[in-house]
This record gives sequence, structure tokens and C-alpha cells, in this order.
Amino acid sequence: MPILDSLEVENDPDQVPRPVVAFGMILEAPGIELGPHRHRKAQLLFTLRGVLTCEVESGLWLVPPNCAIWIPGGAQHALKASGTFEGYNAFVDPAVDIELPGTCCTAAVAPLLRELLIRAASLPVDYPEGGRESHLVTLLLEEVAAAPVERLHLPMPANERLRRIIEMMIANPAARGTMASWARRAGLSERSLARILTRETGMSFGRWRQQLAILLALQWMAKGASVQQVALDLGYESAGSFVTMFRKALGTTPGRYMSTRTRRTGAVLKGPGKSREAAEDS
Repeated sequence: MPILDSLEVENDPDQVPRPVVAFGMILEAPGIELGPHRHRKAQLLFTLRGVLTCEVESGLWLVPPNCAIWIPGGAQHALKASGTFEGYNAFVDPAVDIELPGTCCTAAVAPLLRELLIRAASLPVDYPEGGRESHLVTLLLEEVAAAPVERLHLPMPANERLRRIIEMMIANPAARGTMASWARRAGLSERSLARILTRETGMSFGRWRQQLAILLALQWMAKGASVQQVALDLGYESAGSFVTMFRKALGTTPGRYMSTRTRRTGAVLKGPGKSREAAEDS
């Protein structure tokens, strides 16, 4: 998988004197990995097809289809997209007069916001200000401000021993184990593990592990894995027990959650030096 310092675009968005600079992105398999970097402007990264993971400072974020991640200006972040990825990227100047999220978050993208992103990506980089283009951009920003936040965030501890536990969990998610057994692997007491994890992530061990399972499940299902296979790979005794956990956490079943985020219409990806018609999913 190629590892880049930043996405190659014709114009540096930080240097473009416009409230919003948007463009379409197509990343072919095997995907792409961008090392830690930051922008002066805030960034809205929308996933149309594929799954994006983003580590921002002390958290890991998952962006499944028809969701977007909001990254405040100045926040260091790293991105990874496995397989083919299609989406839209919008950079927002910090001087805009609309109250936007002050922290990183993932948000569901409604059809109107999706179409506004597509339309904004077709504008010239130096589009004229004060006319219909400015009205479109203002409406786009208002839709970003109103977008419902999704719970697709996994807080990451700074403690090195806890990070090693997390690496082992991600490498072998079917290894359920007890908190006591994981604590022993890290050379910690059960009480110390619980205290450090709560202090650095705000979550209990059980809640943190459940959130990791949800993020892994969404990533796998977006690549075509069945609910039965996901449940098996996460170490659940049955698909039913996994579905019950998923419904309690996100308020719906895995199948319904994914179906509402993978239905989309054809769109034209446009931007600086890029264009392509995205065919409707079969």
C-alpha cells in the first residue's frame, strides 16, 4: 500500500483564498496510507465507496460509506483507505462565519449535503465570490453544522503498555479473554489497567472493547463480509449475540445500518485535475 505525506492535488487548499475548496477523490486498490500531517484549514472527508480510518491525536475514527469525518484545522491526523476508495474532500477556512464542530467527529451525510459536496467539487478553485457559488458554499457549511454525529470513535490511550494490548486485540479480535488476562499480558494489575484506561479514554475496559468490535465489524461489512462471518471473526458464540450487541450500541441491526449507508446514486467526481463517473452500486 503506498504511503504518502499528503494527498497530491493541483492546488494547496491552505493557500486558496476561498471559504471552501472541494474536490473528488478516487483511490484504486490496494488503497493508500497518509502519514501524520496537518492543515491550516479544517477538513471534511466524505466516503462514497470504501472505508476510511483516521487517527487524530488521541483517537481512532472510522468513516464508512455515506459518512464523513470532520477534522479541525491544525489537528495532526493520519489516514488509511484499504482497497478502492471514492469520496469528496472539502477544506474549510477557519474564518467562515458559521459555527462548525470544534473537535474531530464523524457525521452521517444526508442526501442534500452529499449533493452540495458534489456540486462544490465541480466549481473552479478560484470561483467568483458574492454570487450563486457563494450561496452554495454557505448552504454546504450550514448542512455540515447540522449533520448528526455518529458514534464511530475509539479513544486511544497514550500509555505504551495499553497500546500494546490494543495492538494485540486488533491483530486477533476473536481472542476475547478477560480484563485480568489482558492485564497480565501488559504486566499490570487488573485495577491498574482499569484505572489507566478510564483516565486516558473515558471508557471502561468492556465498553472500549465493544467499541473496537463495532468499528472492526463496520470495516469488514463494508468490504462485503457477512454478519455471520463478522460475528465469528470477533469471537462471538453466535451471530445473534453479535447483532444484539450491535443494536444496543447503534440502535439498529448491522444489516440495516449498512444498507442505509451503501445506497447511493451515480455521481461525477470532479475537482482539480480529477473527474470520473461513479456508477451506481449493483
